[in-house]
Amino acid sequence: MASPEEKRAKLTKVFEDFLRAVDRSPGTYPEFMDTPVNSASMWLDELLDGYNWDPKNILSGGSPTTGEQGLVIVRDMFFHSTCPHHLLPYHGIAHVGYVPGDRIVGLSRIARLVDCCGHRLVLQEDMGQAIADALVEHLGAAGAACILDTEQLCMVIRGVRKPGARAVTAAYAGSFVTDNNARMEFLTAINAEE
Repeated sequence: MASPEEKRAKLTKVFEDFLRAVDRSPGTYPEFMDTPVNSASMWLDELLDGYNWDPKNILSGGSPTTGEQGLVIVRDMFFHSTCPHHLLPYHGIAHVGYVPGDRIVGLSRIARLVDCCGHRLVLQEDMGQAIADALVEHLGAAGAACILDTEQLCMVIRGVRKPGARAVTAAYAGSFVTDNNARMEFLTAINAEE
């Protein structure tokens, strides 16, 4: 496996080669002089940094539940990700909920989980399922749900070119797979309809 420095150097070279391939060599066009380094940093440090995180570590610790614990929901979280088909970003809002097992974690950990699963080359459908599955597997939640509402730039700036079109996906794990009442409680709490 390449070191972080090796990855950064390789990716910088890729962006240099890309600029040369489109006749915008950094040596010829001064406005592109820093572009390879800046682009490599953006991809590694912002768009794909989710590969550096582990959902298990994000959801570790926490506090024991006391008695009967109700549904926990964090809604309206802005996020961004990158579609693996065209390497174009998508962004939107995540709504995540879970029924606790024997422990809960701080709400900011749910936001970190969204970024961990989203800051990768991942389809929206797979991202939502990864979030729900992680809550059940690593937090021990009895059930989990994730709704992602996005604008996919591959539908906006290429192909069908439909600005404003929204892609909404729902993912469920654990008890949410079979419990219609839990799903309805979640969807009502985030003001959505199934």
